[in-house]
Amino acid sequence: MRVIIAGAGLGGLTLALSLHAVGIEAEVYEAAAALRPVGVGINLLPHAVRELTELGLAERIAERAIATEALVYANRFGQEIWREPRGRLGYAWPQYSIHRGALQQLLLDAVVERLGPDAVHPDRAVAAVKTTPTGALARLRDSADADQGQATGELVVGADGIHSAVRAQFYPNEGPPKWNRRVLWRGVSEGAPFLGGATMVMAGHQDQKFVCYPIDPALAAEDRSRINWIAELRFAEDHVWRREDWNRQGRLEDFLPRFEAWDFGWLGVPAVIRAAGSVYEYPLVDRDPVDRWTFGRATLIGDAAHPMYPIGSNGASQAILDARVLTREILAQGEIPAALAAYEAERRPATSDLVMLNRRNGPEQVMQMVEERAPDGYKIVTDVLSQKELEDIAANYKRVAGFQVEALNAKPPIVSMAAPGKLSSAG
Repeated sequence: MRVIIAGAGLGGLTLALSLHAVGIEAEVYEAAAALRPVGVGINLLPHAVRELTELGLAERIAERAIATEALVYANRFGQEIWREPRGRLGYAWPQYSIHRGALQQLLLDAVVERLGPDAVHPDRAVAAVKTTPTGALARLRDSADADQGQATGELVVGADGIHSAVRAQFYPNEGPPKWNRRVLWRGVSEGAPFLGGATMVMAGHQDQKFVCYPIDPALAAEDRSRINWIAELRFAEDHVWRREDWNRQGRLEDFLPRFEAWDFGWLGVPAVIRAAGSVYEYPLVDRDPVDRWTFGRATLIGDAAHPMYPIGSNGASQAILDARVLTREILAQGEIPAALAAYEAERRPATSDLVMLNRRNGPEQVMQMVEERAPDGYKIVTDVLSQKELEDIAANYKRVAGFQVEALNAKPPIVSMAAPGKLSSAG
């Protein structure tokens, strides 16, 4: 069996590694002319770290990431709303903060090592797919939009992101991603460690927010911190926005003045922003959940299937879970239609719920509730928001996203390597 994967992002590369581990051939086709890992910081939650550990990548990730120890929500004055332990302080697996480019590179390196240098094809975008009862075909184009022939296999998987060409073929009238009038500015700065050097912080409310966390273990060893940060503002209904693009430079004057007073003592937000070598800006967007991912022998994973707001640190983790569940079902079912049906039955409802929960601010809704109830701050947070409310919001998000502590620790691996199934291409 051969699986054609459109996109060499985190989901596509994880899928290639997962399929290879169970004896299924995979080839990855990437639109970018050069495989240069890009982006800034991301978080890997324990359920995703577990899956990458199953793929033998634990040591590589640990060498490049900060093991997150705590998550803290604060108001716009830096007063703590909620704190909870993360990673090994409860879970059987760490939570990691890592540069997205570093994670993509280590996944790419592993694919080349294990599947061979010809398994990943740059400058080959999957422009269209066609399936038959027994096979699938992907038509390829290069960055100059020239025809580059086709790739064939038993299955095509669209892992080609929020602007997925595979998804667009099946939803031609969907249009651009939906913008919620919020814009993010992202950067990476060097500075002093804060809150112990392994804490993720979210401060503010839904109209103005600052998120930061350290991502470089080498710098942490020198008692310094490479801080990934996000500054977020909500704009008026008539604000003009441009298509999101990681390569668009942001301007400090567009957002820094709104954060000038955000010096918490334990974290100086203006200083962190100014220390960035460069800043990137893009609108906060997602897409509506759809009622179908699979069309014949083609299906979707990751942002191609369920693009969501980066709330709750779940985008990359959910793509990894998609890849693992799809691998498990192909291994168990063998027959492609049955495997895709089982994969979608598990993953589509779960991720649809998460998309909608993130639109309601997910676990970050505690910040908005505090802003509405105590806009001038407070002495004791439980005078504003009860302990039960705080605990219920945190627990509900973990349940929807699939990383409740006890449940995850007791859950068997997604992919069992002990008993390979029937890898038939029939159906």
